[in-house]
Amino acid sequence: MPHIAGIDHVQVAIPPGSDDAARAFYGGVLGLPETPKPAPLNASGGAWFMTGATQLHIGGQVGFVPAKKAHPAFIVEDFDDYCALLRERGVDVREEVQVAGRRRAGIEDPFGNRIELIEAAPR
Repeated sequence: MPHIAGIDHVQVAIPPGSDDAARAFYGGVLGLPETPKPAPLNASGGAWFMTGATQLHIGGQVGFVPAKKAHPAFIVEDFDDYCALLRERGVDVREEVQVAGRRRAGIEDPFGNRIELIEAAPR
């Protein structure tokens, strides 16, 4: 039976012309590896990052408004250490209510977009 098999990527909007700040945050602060965009899409700017098998696409949007509800949620190994690392890097990490026994935290990118961090499930 036909069905959706997974998520290929998530798109996060940023103000136009903010590609360098996005790279500094998503690549530098969060530590996500950047992956090359296909050549035909380079003219539109933005950047693509990898998180596991899923891509995170960052792109400028005219009339940008930060997403306060819609958000990517990243699964985090070594949750306490990662949150401490982000705090050391100047990120405001706010603990949130646990869901299904897994800790969660909320952060914002430099543009005000919400990002959720979820503790990896026990192995």
